[in-house]
Amino acid sequence: MTKTLATDVLIVGCGDLGLEVARRLIANNLKVLGLRRQTIHNENFPIITGDVTQPETLKLLTQTQAKCLVYCVAANEQSDENYQQIYVQGLKNTLAALADNTQLQHVFFVSSTRMYGQVTDALLSEEDIAHPSDFGGVRLLEAEQVLHQAALDSKQWRSTALRLTGIYGPGRTRMISMAQDLNRWPVANTWTNRIHRDDAAAFIVFLIGQVLAKKQLEDCYIVTDSCPVSMFEVLTWIAQQLGFAVKEMQAAQGGKRMSNQRMLATGFELHYPDYKKGYQALIANRT
Repeated sequence: MTKTLATDVLIVGCGDLGLEVARRLIANNLKVLGLRRQTIHNENFPIITGDVTQPETLKLLTQTQAKCLVYCVAANEQSDENYQQIYVQGLKNTLAALADNTQLQHVFFVSSTRMYGQVTDALLSEEDIAHPSDFGGVRLLEAEQVLHQAALDSKQWRSTALRLTGIYGPGRTRMISMAQDLNRWPVANTWTNRIHRDDAAAFIVFLIGQVLAKKQLEDCYIVTDSCPVSMFEVLTWIAQQLGFAVKEMQAAQGGKRMSNQRMLATGFELHYPDYKKGYQALIANRT
């Protein structure tokens, strides 16, 4: 007789963000099962080895009875083929493996605001149509369409795409390194958006709690902090905190500004609502 793997949440893609989501779920007394390409042994929840691009490695998922799925994978390389395999085909393979899961209530797809290829000073929200300007945005939008159609076809579970802006946080300190070297500053000043890794994980956990409490969710959320800001402003502030030289400030030209009003309307509260609070914590913890 086949053994059923009962769990509250299945996390496909246990990298930095996925693992932080798992740790927070466990702290909330939820059962978690993970899947990732490489084996790790230092986490206190079961993680099976599998590759979303290789359906034969996902056989254990056919035994899984999870209430929520978090599809939180990362591309191996910046190429159209890899994005198609990881985000589009990988999602199809995962959903196929879970076809017999009668307990599934909700699927979360960790996406990106990369699909908003438009350059504008306007504040963009989920109501604005995404216009991808590169292969990454095109494939992420395609994967979201696959997800929402699969949810409609299932008539059992619902879906939510989480469009994250640039993630920073522990181990993600590129901006701090860049601020210390004027030669690494970009030539032009552009608008930027970001979300602290811990806030991104906390929001995913918050939404899972809403699902388990039988609350209705939107089919898409932009996940970002409350402070769209120019690249030079962030670099200048970090450099000043560290005592390094800065460049002359330029007006922001290019890029985009993202709104988090739908995210905040859920009742979720950001721990790091702006770059200053987030980077101050990272600077204070530097070794």
